[in-house]
Formats: sequence, C-alpha cells, structure tokens
Amino acid sequence: MGKATHEGVITGSGNVFAYLKLPDAAELGTKLKLGATICNVVKQRRLSQTDVARLLGINQPKVSALLHFKLEGFSVERLIRFLVQE
Repeated sequence: MGKATHEGVITGSGNVFAYLKLPDAAELGTKLKLGATICNVVKQRRLSQTDVARLLGINQPKVSALLHFKLEGFSVERLIRFLVQE
C-alpha cells in the first residue's frame, strides 16, 4: 500500500449547495442552518411534533417536513420567525 497523501483534496466552502453549483446555494445553505437550529431546539426542549405545531402555528405534517429537512415549502424569513417566536 502506498502512503496516504493530501494531493487532490479540495477545501470546501462550507456550503455543499455551492459545491454542487446550484443557483440558489446561499439560500439553501441558510435554510439548512436554520432548519438544523430549529431541530436542535426541538430536541433540547424534548417537544413533540404536536407541541411544535401548536407553538409555531402550523400543522403537524409541516412540522414533520421541517424536522426532516424538507425545507422547500419554508422561506428563510419564516424559519427565522419560528426561531424568534416566544
């Protein structure tokens, strides 16, 4: 076996969508980070999907989509509102 080298390793931008050259990469990356933050809050607070639906004013199927990172139906602004609600 040969020696492992770092030749050919490309340092990423931190946004997989940009690496894939998607036209809306910045927005997709932002939505992913916001979605992950929401998921972390839900886990930390040990909330059920029903609890989350009530708190955010959305139905349970939308909560399920959100928690499974199916974010195409959510705008960046809406995700931010979810995080800053009291």
